[in-house]
Amino acid sequence: MTKYISYAESGVNIDANDEMVRQIQSAVAGTFGPRVIQSHNAFAGMFRLDYDERLFKRNYKNPVLVACTDGVGSKVQLAGQIKKFDTVGIDLVAMNVNDMLVQGAEPLFFLDYLAVHKLVPEIIAELVRGVAAGCRQADCALIGGETAEMPDTYATDDFDMAGFAVGVVERKKIITGQTIRNGDVVLGLASSGLHSNGYALARNICFKQAKLKMTDVLDELGGAVLGDVLLEPTRIYVRPIVKLLSQYKVKQIVHGMAHITGGGLPGNVPRVLPKDCNAVIKKSSWPKHKIFSFLQNTGPVEEDEMYRVFNMGIGFVLIVAEDFADSIARKLTRFGEQVYKIGRITTGTGRVILK
Repeated sequence: MTKYISYAESGVNIDANDEMVRQIQSAVAGTFGPRVIQSHNAFAGMFRLDYDERLFKRNYKNPVLVACTDGVGSKVQLAGQIKKFDTVGIDLVAMNVNDMLVQGAEPLFFLDYLAVHKLVPEIIAELVRGVAAGCRQADCALIGGETAEMPDTYATDDFDMAGFAVGVVERKKIITGQTIRNGDVVLGLASSGLHSNGYALARNICFKQAKLKMTDVLDELGGAVLGDVLLEPTRIYVRPIVKLLSQYKVKQIVHGMAHITGGGLPGNVPRVLPKDCNAVIKKSSWPKHKIFSFLQNTGPVEEDEMYRVFNMGIGFVLIVAEDFADSIARKLTRFGEQVYKIGRITTGTGRVILK
């Protein structure tokens, strides 16, 4: 008698995938706006990009699509370690939409890719609910995604995730940094913590050097649980920045922006600086999160390395015209951001000088 083998016996469960899709439907649909064209069981998501004043609040005469992709890095290992899956989806959205925001783009829609050893519908649903929460914060629609069950590729309990975002900006309002000039003011928006960069170093310090556990409560962190601090989601800056830019219909007083990710301030701000300008940043001009002092002291880690690896408390930077710096700072504060004047633009060679 022939013994047949199945896909499930090989490690992939189609029924579990169907159950996962059922569990995430409401979370995904909660991100839809009027631009999403819904089609049951479609093979791809659809999104309207037309000029219909009756339907859309914001329209574009010469639209330019802006696209990017990113992941969360080894932060996912910490989420898997303590089985907390509801926040890394927010990180995934943030890493993408904050990047496109640098060009002045409004996020439109998002897609996610999840790769797992074994598809557990409840865990995938929790991950996707996090992605949907991030999309709602960024006012973009989660219109599609893929979950891959690969038992021969990923170890037990391992998973990874990637995101893909598409946004739009009016061509004449694209922000490139080319208008940055001597005398401009550098404004920094506070981060929520580590965000999603530097985790290889953070994990080394916390778990290999200090032999800590994710459940440890640390006085150095103000009595917080280490795992809660390490898994604090990346802040999403979309709403305040998009709202700010929309208030300046003619004047372009925001000359450049930077998302402070891997490379920190010294690595990301120069990406938008003209070759004849420097950004002189005063390190004492904003308060640092306790997690940065803890990592630096526990490592120990040299200060230059800290600024090169971590955001050090500044998650997003705007370089603005001097005459408008105070009013922009006030607006962003009203929009819910912690804003600091952290530096000035001087003549130079396109680099950051930390003082």
